Amino acid sequence: MIKEAIIPLAGLGTRLLPFSKILPKELLPLGNKTILEHILDECLEAGIKKIILVTSKRKRIIKDYLYPDPYLLNYLKKKNDIKSIQKLKILDRYRKKIKFVYQNSPKGLGDAVLTAKSIVKEKFFLLVLPDDIIIKENCSKKMINIHNKYQSSVIASKKVNNSEVSRYGIIKYSKKINNNLFISDLVEKPSVKNSPSNYAIIGRYILPSKIFSSLKKTKKGSSGEVQITDAMKHLIYNDNKFVGHLFSGAYLDCGTVNGYNNSLKKM
Repeated sequence: MIKEAIIPLAGLGTRLLPFSKILPKELLPLGNKTILEHILDECLEAGIKKIILVTSKRKRIIKDYLYPDPYLLNYLKKKNDIKSIQKLKILDRYRKKIKFVYQNSPKGLGDAVLTAKSIVKEKFFLLVLPDDIIIKENCSKKMINIHNKYQSSVIASKKVNNSEVSRYGIIKYSKKINNNLFISDLVEKPSVKNSPSNYAIIGRYILPSKIFSSLKKTKKGSSGEVQITDAMKHLIYNDNKFVGHLFSGAYLDCGTVNGYNNSLKKM
């Protein structure tokens, strides 16, 4: 079973500026809870026991949000504001599950994952990106079931239009069984002409702990960042089984202002 998850939160959120200048995008409200809470609840409902939040010193407010504020609690108790106290206590369900590690300069998703290496103890772990919200299905839980069936790494995927393939990492696959693609390669943001399929990678992964060794060897890309896709490709080329799961839930892109606004309308 998959018991550990990594959630990278250290990014600067530049696509959501100026709103993310002070308030991290993960704390923006989406329905009746924050973006981060949607991700945390998905992990807990999927059976995850340890959640590693990769953040930065610039984002201490995330820890402040999740942990108690004694001054505020005392104030509410004096006011006998039971309703507000209960709202705060909703956050208690996360506290014993969470561990914080810090990535203090933005060196890419691969580097963020590598930061959590010393805390991950199991052979496989779940990686969830907070930009990507999936509702009406617990995608992580479904992926854990697929991992158990095939004893493989798993990547969430959805079919996109030709006009969108250049925005995503795209899956090349050797065969398809039901909603599962058996991956032979990954291509980062290809042109329509060079795209091996229309199946895009979405921010849910079940990865083996051996990816840490691959990440250490992965060279920085042109942006100066360590890319998780390069490390996954290395594992695929060395006969590690990867399966792409075509999830059936509704996908919300919360990584841009337009995407976030559209997501609000769908909640």
